[in-house]
Amino acid sequence: MELDQFSSTALNLREILVGYGSTQEDVFQGKEGFSGMELLGSVEDEKGTKLFEDEDHKQLQEPQVDKLLEEFNYDHDMQLKPTPQFDETTWPGKHDLESAEYNNHVPPSLSSLELLRNYRSRFKRISEQNITKPSLDHHQISTEEIMRVAGARYVQYSAHWNDSFCIPMHPYGLDFGGLSEEENRDVELVQFLLAAAERVGCYQFERASRLLLHCQRNSSPNNASPVQRVIFHFAEALRERIDKGLGRTTTKGSDKNEERGLIQKIDTNVALTCHQNIPFNQVMQFTGIQTIVEHVASETKIHVIDLETISGVHNTVLMQALTERQDCKVQLLKITALALDSCRSMIEETGKRLASFAESLNLPFSYNAVFVTDFAEIREDDFEIGEGEAVAVYSPYFLRCMVSRPECMENLMRVIWNMKPVIMIVLEVEANHNSPFFVNRFIEALFFYSAFFDCLGTCIKDENECRRKIEAVLSEGIRDIVAMEGRERKVRNVKIDVWRRFFARYRMVETGFSESSLYQAHLVNKEFAFGKFCTVEKNGKCLLVGWKGTPIHSISAWRFL
Repeated sequence: MELDQFSSTALNLREILVGYGSTQEDVFQGKEGFSGMELLGSVEDEKGTKLFEDEDHKQLQEPQVDKLLEEFNYDHDMQLKPTPQFDETTWPGKHDLESAEYNNHVPPSLSSLELLRNYRSRFKRISEQNITKPSLDHHQISTEEIMRVAGARYVQYSAHWNDSFCIPMHPYGLDFGGLSEEENRDVELVQFLLAAAERVGCYQFERASRLLLHCQRNSSPNNASPVQRVIFHFAEALRERIDKGLGRTTTKGSDKNEERGLIQKIDTNVALTCHQNIPFNQVMQFTGIQTIVEHVASETKIHVIDLETISGVHNTVLMQALTERQDCKVQLLKITALALDSCRSMIEETGKRLASFAESLNLPFSYNAVFVTDFAEIREDDFEIGEGEAVAVYSPYFLRCMVSRPECMENLMRVIWNMKPVIMIVLEVEANHNSPFFVNRFIEALFFYSAFFDCLGTCIKDENECRRKIEAVLSEGIRDIVAMEGRERKVRNVKIDVWRRFFARYRMVETGFSESSLYQAHLVNKEFAFGKFCTVEKNGKCLLVGWKGTPIHSISAWRFL
């Protein structure tokens, strides 16, 4: 019975890896088989039954592969029906956020197979680029490409793994033509990690532990290659998951979002180093601010609602743009920041810096901060919208923190709707880390964080202390995605296609970015030493900002009907 279970789960993981060989368009169009409301749904169903728990997975019957792949597609015929009247019972999205149908989700094995299949063409592309052939003019390939080569090799030769040994001895050999000796070792190490994850997925914890031991002995969070650093953090997260599964630890996840907490504690020097050397933030900030400026071009009183900003750097860009107006002078720029009480000192310091900057520009300015102990407490009156003020909402990575709390999301959307903003700019992480199934989340996270670690290793490789602090934050995200289940999971990133489905239920309309905004994005990108690796691509009306072709962030603009 155990062997049958392992064979089924193993097949699923390999299917997912095969999926990581498809075209870039296929991979990042959100084809995970869940509707937007399911992905944003509550972690409990309407009857209060907990979802996404390991014991629930054990009860699932594995369907046939063809059935799985059929269920794995989005329901494209689903009609989004905006509700004409908003009240406590008919607020759009309310019931959807509370009614995730766990039994309709695709079992982990099937989903895994599909994910790997989606990447098949990428493996082909790697082969065409002579990565697997001898090359006299070798150049170092990226961290994510290493993962893809390893995934392709694992799918091809996984039958050679023999669990009767404590650790398989070099099952694929060390010499992959065209790769350096270090890259060959990294590829092999990734295969050990994949084998461990596969066994964790089918609850073979002791076998997984033996494989992880090899990973942990050959990786490090410090003086190591980006691949080895990624493997270290994923191995640590897998180890914690195993310890929980074997009852070795009873530690429960915190009610707090630990990843967000670490981000808020990053010191100014680290934040400044990242801002000056990594293109992502500035590309999106200039694009978003340019769009706000265009939508308030004829307004003299402008009120920006800043959802949990920390440094407020983007507001200085807005101030400079507004002072350059010739035809319509600004009578008042009001910024209201929303934050938790725990961030009070940082937010107040940000307000003082912004006020000083506005004074230097001779710009009429007002700053207010709304502090709450819980985001469920947000009320419209807190923002003090004045008569004649044009409201713009700037949401940098804020909504992702509410995916696991639909009641907070609903309340926030109600408040924003009532403020009638002329534009809402949304910055989010472009990844699917909200699957109810462990193996799906693991593979998605592995490729996503590989690209991110590669970016850090390239852009701030000489700033080791800064890089370590940023990677510590990313490590907490990895831990949350891999080691946690159910309500313990706070990191629930979803892709832009899911946000589109969600926003449509609140009668929000996506608006495209102007040529001027796009020009700003590309102009800023060129200013960075490694800007050529930062990719800015259109996805419908939004922009996807990534690293070497792998989307990392999305920025979109929305109006309310």
